[in-house]
Amino acid sequence: MRNTRGFTAVLAVTTLTALGVAACDSADDEDRPAAAALAWGPCPAPAPGTTRDPRLTCAKVKVPLDYGRPDGKSVDVTISRLGAADPAKRHGVLLLNPGGPALPGLDTPGAMAPTLPKTVLDGYDLIGFDPRGVGTSTPQSCGLDDPGVAALFPYPAADGSIDANVRSARATAAKCAAKGGDDLRYFTTANTARDLDRVREALGEAKISYWGQSYGTYLGTVYNALFPDRADRVILEGNVDPAHVWAGEAASWGKGMAERFPDAAAVAAGQNAALGLGATAEDVTRTYLALADRLDRRPAPVPGTPQALSGALLRGVTYALLLHNDTLPVLAQVWKAAGDLADGRLTEADGQVLEQVFADSPAAPGVPADNQATMFLALTCGDAEWSHDVGDYARRTAADRATWPLTAGMPANIWPCAFWPRPVEKPVAVTDQGPRNTLILQNRRDHATTWDSGVGLRRILGGRAALVGVDNGGHYVHHEGSACADNATAAFLNTGRLPEKDLDCTDVARR
Repeated sequence: MRNTRGFTAVLAVTTLTALGVAACDSADDEDRPAAAALAWGPCPAPAPGTTRDPRLTCAKVKVPLDYGRPDGKSVDVTISRLGAADPAKRHGVLLLNPGGPALPGLDTPGAMAPTLPKTVLDGYDLIGFDPRGVGTSTPQSCGLDDPGVAALFPYPAADGSIDANVRSARATAAKCAAKGGDDLRYFTTANTARDLDRVREALGEAKISYWGQSYGTYLGTVYNALFPDRADRVILEGNVDPAHVWAGEAASWGKGMAERFPDAAAVAAGQNAALGLGATAEDVTRTYLALADRLDRRPAPVPGTPQALSGALLRGVTYALLLHNDTLPVLAQVWKAAGDLADGRLTEADGQVLEQVFADSPAAPGVPADNQATMFLALTCGDAEWSHDVGDYARRTAADRATWPLTAGMPANIWPCAFWPRPVEKPVAVTDQGPRNTLILQNRRDHATTWDSGVGLRRILGGRAALVGVDNGGHYVHHEGSACADNATAAFLNTGRLPEKDLDCTDVARR
């Protein structure tokens, strides 16, 4: 899961019958009316302060809210297109998803195009989309007071208590039930995958290729499971293990952080003369843990913002800046500024660093401020059922807090999902049955979706996939310094042929 590229059940529950789900996922949909021609035109206005690739055009595809009732209520899915540069060499369409869960994706084609080789740009229409409920695609809102995804992450109190987390989780679930209503249960990954097949139809394509990052790997895996004969070339980057959705995936973050954090600590240690955080990675880690504990007990107001820097907020910023290697020096500066703030000796330079980190990111016009947080919950709580045992969360949080101090017990803690309605259907079964059409890209030190998760997905897919493992940190593989991984990705997109065996890429230059 990720938030940047650049985070008592109260509804009546019904379950889709196996017959209903199978019918709408069948590869034989002869009775379905032909899709109307797409009305391509200007894209919706982007968020203030952001720019959009002027080559993009957009259209809307209408899809059922509930695929068990295809003639019932509908929602819109907004898609974007960056056409193939050389129509004579065009192979097809490549759908792109940046993850989240619940990140909008209309701008993903424009963002990814500069990172792709000419052969790929010549061969594919790049297709972005705002998934159902996200951005401009019938956006959903729980009316949350704190609209940021980071506010959902349940860090325990300074003494390890989860009592406040339990109250917050229960209140958030109740607010979503009251404002989101019964419809929110149908904003799931399985239904989003079904939407992608409606997009395929609307585009007039027999098959689609797909590239998903982070949460987008689970979406792509589910699409490939539901529609194996309609998935052409599938790339999954920074991977979710479908056997651990979603509580199990969250539980892996403590280990993932322990594997990734030393990369940043080493960068900070290399600047010890300027930063004073420690001369070794181990020293920096001790400094960081002590600082987070101090801020847990006494948050420090950040000048120029309405924020107070707490231990939870420091950990959230650390998580985000660990996603890329090129932000590790920035993260070291943030730690130094946070320490100065806590000591009451903030410099002007420190203040500038913190103001940049905590600057607001406004939503696009017409999109609720809490849209991503709402859809983050709808997906993580609606895809699979979570435990409702509050006492068990307390016990597991204490154990996790002791084992993985960098994450302070958060990954095992209670979420609003503990008080969410039962999902409308079971998670889609992912197996090794189907065509060999999936390239898995995975860093060894990825804290957001761990190496273990990528290996777990590879094991489940068996002969359907090949794994490109990269000796690198961070959440992204493509265009992050490994020619080995980039060449394998381009070759797959250009030819449709996977590597004969899994690759171990060790060519990343240390930074």
